[in-house]
Amino acid sequence: MMSDYRFDRTAFRMKTFNEADKANVFDKNVPYAERLRQAYFLIAQAYGFSMTDQPKLDRTHFSSRKQKN
Repeated sequence: MMSDYRFDRTAFRMKTFNEADKANVFDKNVPYAERLRQAYFLIAQAYGFSMTDQPKLDRTHFSSRKQKN
């Protein structure tokens, strides 16, 4: 669930490369699905939305057409 993680803005500090490597939550041992879930949670917290309150794409601002050869 998304409530497993709590976004703490005071938790960050300068680290050495070795410390940062050890604290990497997106390690190669973590499955891609879990990495994506964690990344989505951080993005949602930063932009102020959740899984239940996702922003809608305003399709009136976008258009597509074929590219001329």
